[in-house]
Amino acid sequence: MSVSSTATAPAVEHSPTPLLKRLLLKPEMGAIAGAVVVWIIFAILAGDRGFLSARGTANYLEVSAELGILAIAVALLMIGGEFDLSVGSTIGACGMIIAILSAEYGWNYWMAVVAALVVAVLIGVVNGIVVDKTGLPSFIVTLAMLFMIRGATIGVTREITGRTQVGGLKELSGFESAQKVFASDIHLFGTNWAISIVWWLVLTLVATWILLRTKFGNWIPGVGGGLQAARNLGVPTTRVKVTLFVCTAVAAWLVATIQVTSFGGADVLRGTYREFYAIVAVVIGGTLLTGGYGSALGAALGALIFGMVQQGIIFAGIDADWFQFVLGGMLLAAVLINRFVRSRAVLVR
Repeated sequence: MSVSSTATAPAVEHSPTPLLKRLLLKPEMGAIAGAVVVWIIFAILAGDRGFLSARGTANYLEVSAELGILAIAVALLMIGGEFDLSVGSTIGACGMIIAILSAEYGWNYWMAVVAALVVAVLIGVVNGIVVDKTGLPSFIVTLAMLFMIRGATIGVTREITGRTQVGGLKELSGFESAQKVFASDIHLFGTNWAISIVWWLVLTLVATWILLRTKFGNWIPGVGGGLQAARNLGVPTTRVKVTLFVCTAVAAWLVATIQVTSFGGADVLRGTYREFYAIVAVVIGGTLLTGGYGSALGAALGALIFGMVQQGIIFAGIDADWFQFVLGGMLLAAVLINRFVRSRAVLVR
C-alpha cells in the first residue's frame, strides 16, 4: 500500500534591511556628515570672528541659498542621467532680459520678469528636445548652448545699450512689489535673513516630495539608471527629460531674478561658473555622475557646505584665493567617500 504525502516547503524568513545599511544607502548621509565637519572646523577657526553669530549664519546661508536653488534642479536632472552646463549663461541672459526690457524699453518690471521666464522655459525645451532626439551627450549640447547664450547676451546687450551692465531698476514700475517677493529680508534673532533662504528651503521640500512621493519622481531615477528599460516599461522618457531641463532653466531664471532685484541691475557675466559650482554641490550631496541615484536634500546640503566654506574662509582670515582649491578637494573627496560608503553598504548584513 502506497502512502501519499505532501511536502511542505520551509518558510523563507525575510529579515528587514539593517538600519545601518539603510542609512548608508541614503545619498545625503555623506553630505550631512560633511556639513557637520565643515561647521565644526570653522566654528573653531572663526567662531570668535563672527562665524557663529546670527549675522554670520545669515551670510553663509544667503550664499548657500542662491546656489542651492540651482543645485536642487540640477540634482533632479543628474539623477535623470543628464547634465546642464547652460544654467550659468541662462542666469546672465535672464537677468539682462529683465533689465533691458524694464530699463531700456519701459516695461513694467513684472512683465519683464515673466518675459525672462518664458525665454528660460524655451531654453530648457530646446535643450531637452535636442538631447532626446539627437542622442548627443547632454554635456556637449548644453556646453554649446552655454557659449551660444552667453555670446548672444553680450552681443545683444552691447547692440542695445553700448555696454555690458544695466542698472537703475529700483525706481521702475513694479520693482518695489517684486522686491518683496524676490529680495526682501526677514528680521529674526536680531538680524536680517534674505528671503532667498526661504525659496531654497521650500524648493528643497518640494523636490524631495516629488522624488519620494510622486510617479514622476519615481520615473526620474528610472530614466537615469536605464533609459531603454524605462522606455520598455512605458515611462514617457522624452517628457521626463524635457521637463527636467525646463526645471534647471527655470531655476536659473529664479536665481537671476533674485540677483537683479537684489542689486537693482544686471551684468552679462553674472552666473559665470555657476553651472560648475552647482554640479560640485550636487556631487558633494551624494548624487552619482552616472545618474539614477541621488537626492534633493543632498544637493541642498552640498550647497550649504559650499556657502560655509566660502564665507568661513573669509571669517577665518584665510586668503580667498584658496577657495577653489578647497572646493576641488571637497569634490574629489566626496566622490571617493560616496563610492566607499556604497561599497561598504553592500557588505552590511
